[in-house]
Amino acid sequence: MNYKAVWKPLPGSQSLSLSCPCNEILYEGTRGPGKTAAQLARFRRLVGMGYGSFWRGVIFDTEYKNLTDIITQSKRMYRLFNDGARYLASASELRWVWPTGEELLFRFGKEEGDYWDYHGQEFPFIGFNELTKQQSAEFYEMMFSCRRSSFRPENYPLSDGSLLKPIPLETFSTTNPFGIGHTWVKKRFIEPAPRGTIIRETQKVFNPQTEREEDVTLTRVAIHGSFKENPYLDPQYIATLMAIKDPNRRKAWVEGSWDVTSGGRFDHLWNETMHVIKAFTIPESWTVDRSHDWGESKPFSNLWWAQSDGTEATLPDGRKFCPPAGTLVLIGEWYGCPPDELNKGLNMSSTNVAKGVAWIDKRLAGEEVEEPEEVQGKGQMHIVPGICSSVIPGPADGAIFNTGDNELSIAQKMEAQGVTWLPADKKPGSRINGASLFADMLEAVVEGKKTESGMPDKPAFYVMEHCRGWISRIPVLVRDDKNPDDVDTTQEDHDYDATRYRVLHSPKQVGAVFF
Repeated sequence: MNYKAVWKPLPGSQSLSLSCPCNEILYEGTRGPGKTAAQLARFRRLVGMGYGSFWRGVIFDTEYKNLTDIITQSKRMYRLFNDGARYLASASELRWVWPTGEELLFRFGKEEGDYWDYHGQEFPFIGFNELTKQQSAEFYEMMFSCRRSSFRPENYPLSDGSLLKPIPLETFSTTNPFGIGHTWVKKRFIEPAPRGTIIRETQKVFNPQTEREEDVTLTRVAIHGSFKENPYLDPQYIATLMAIKDPNRRKAWVEGSWDVTSGGRFDHLWNETMHVIKAFTIPESWTVDRSHDWGESKPFSNLWWAQSDGTEATLPDGRKFCPPAGTLVLIGEWYGCPPDELNKGLNMSSTNVAKGVAWIDKRLAGEEVEEPEEVQGKGQMHIVPGICSSVIPGPADGAIFNTGDNELSIAQKMEAQGVTWLPADKKPGSRINGASLFADMLEAVVEGKKTESGMPDKPAFYVMEHCRGWISRIPVLVRDDKNPDDVDTTQEDHDYDATRYRVLHSPKQVGAVFF
């Protein structure tokens, strides 16, 4: 019998994304290679194969309105098969159902709490449309607990007695490298291995079927697609992409590059080659202090700063460094997040955090003191011992000064360990003022490079090169859609808050007022 194909994948990345055997697939790249069609076809390929109602899938986006395009594309594709599939369009349904029992749901979800609508359900196929719209990995990872199936081939033999293969368990996501979740998606799929390289993670688990401990390997991969693979695209569409004025958006959508800052609040000003400098000994007349943003279930951020008084410093290569008085240099960091994790706190007590801060103060000042046991290996710490002569208290989130009934505040508990803070400026408008001042200080460095001296003529902002955590987190912060002059507070913005507190702060040790 001759069969006529009603839909077939394009050669290249689209075909590869359909044949890939991995548990976790990210089909990423430029606009236009057919990522959405591939996601729909990935589910459809097992419809009618004998799994029936066991083959069940769900595709997520962050909002209901964002599902419109993928639902429209599904109608175009699935109706071509003429296999009796029906789309149920009511708000409570939003699903495809097949006469053979399979079903594909379209849903929206983005927060940890959204998971509980699906807890206990079986979805051997889970899809995410535009994964970088997910602000964090929490909802994405929690849905893995639903990526399961009770199907056992031996219990459902085919009419000829043969057995189907075990039902595959897979998560298939699409995305462009742009959006609020850019950082975590890049960390999960792009940084560990080149595109197309399978990442394998093996762990020993108890197998209830064999009642033995066995090695189980999970696999994930990023597959890169380009509009150049799609012969059906109108060249006017490509011309429209090429005409995008935002250089980062154009680089993401036309080149599929992950080396962009995604709609960043400060990406038009940040330049790593200009703002990042090598560590140097801080002149004694400069002020060195610290800022703090509290976190327990979420990361805390402790940042150490040197503020120039106009006195000349000497760089490691012998060059003189003399930025204007009021210039800030980030010289050290301790971020309360486990290594290789994103936006997860250490659940450390304020007492133990204070012990760590006190120890870092002393190490920065060159004291040979033993690291407290409660601090060892905790968080992401980057400092240069002996870089300054002393550290004075700086600003911290005002929330740490709040007291409860018969209970000490976080600030009081820290003070018991010899660590004191000053309340940060959190007056109305301080968020916007802080962002504006920070932007001005970044710009001062860029503009200074254009002058004959190469130095800024007003207070500027620098970061020492060992503060890699801050460098990885701050430049990628995106704007708040509702308030573009601010950053989106749903991001991992703890370093930014600690930075903003310091930018708005005027230490009393410095004679002039700079802000």
